Amino acid sequence: MTMTTTTPPRRVFLISVPRSASHLLLKIVDIHNQPKFLTNEQGGYFFFPAFAPAIHGGYADKPLNEWTDAQKEEIKASFHGCVSSLEEYSERAQKADKAMFIKEHAYWFMNPAVMYELMTGKEDTELFKTFQLRLSESSYGPNTFSSSNKTVLPDEYLRSWQVAFIIRHPALAWASMYRAMTKIKGFGGMGDKEFMGVWKTNTTLRWTRMVYDWCLEQQGAQPVLIDADDVTHNPAAVKRFCELTGLDPEKMQYEWSEEKVKGTGPGMHDTENEHYEMQIKINCVMRSTVDASSGIVKDKTPSGPIDVAVEAEKWRAEFGDEAAQLLHEAVLESLPDYEYLKERRIVV
Repeated sequence: MTMTTTTPPRRVFLISVPRSASHLLLKIVDIHNQPKFLTNEQGGYFFFPAFAPAIHGGYADKPLNEWTDAQKEEIKASFHGCVSSLEEYSERAQKADKAMFIKEHAYWFMNPAVMYELMTGKEDTELFKTFQLRLSESSYGPNTFSSSNKTVLPDEYLRSWQVAFIIRHPALAWASMYRAMTKIKGFGGMGDKEFMGVWKTNTTLRWTRMVYDWCLEQQGAQPVLIDADDVTHNPAAVKRFCELTGLDPEKMQYEWSEEKVKGTGPGMHDTENEHYEMQIKINCVMRSTVDASSGIVKDKTPSGPIDVAVEAEKWRAEFGDEAAQLLHEAVLESLPDYEYLKERRIVV
């Protein structure tokens, strides 16, 4: 049935993790041709630049309490820039009688103090306050940060979005992440320190669950959540995802032409950046499966239960013992959060 809504739906904030089939989901719903939504040309990402100053400035691997005040302010200013860019797009959407659609990896808008808390076991309230953004009170009201809000965004701002989630079994997601990162490291896209920094902060569902639980606490209703297995194997679940977020299910597609423009994605807004060409190569790796496809590649997400022990043997054969151990630890850490979230997914 064709949607007859005459007013824009709520703007949608889709929270993902790397290698969670989020690119595939946006391909299936044909996000750029959705009549009621606007997104950017960087895959819906806006917060990718937030940690760029720390990475390129060489202090990303330092404990947060060792950062200088200038470095902390640089990161906070970068977060502010991300929000400003996002709100400019939102204004464009409103003028076109559309809603904004964005997609972010959970860690990219978490408060940097969460890592310090994770490493030390202590919550430093003042350190959290350092990075908490103060946005326009005339637009969003007082800038409140509830105890469960570990992001840089105030409660009022987060409540202005319909927050949705996509997850994937960590045994599949993190193995795919390791392959991609190894390729990127191979052509100089990251060094050993950057590799481990990205790995430790992104191969977890801890941040996703934090935001999910915040939504339950703040908004009452259960947020929309879809599993990558259903994106690949269950069109009815994707249709329901569309219905629950205001996307037009009539736009769903399961066949498409191979992408002619490669490397679209985060970081492509700044063509003058000295790291621009490298970012194109990185994006090509991260989007390689979807961009080279003409439809769903179902063997990337096999249906049925995942046996972690069986997968671990595959990792040892493919990556060696040390990498397999790294993967195994990340998967075991993520499984409780994955099972918790999976129980709350769309079921059709």
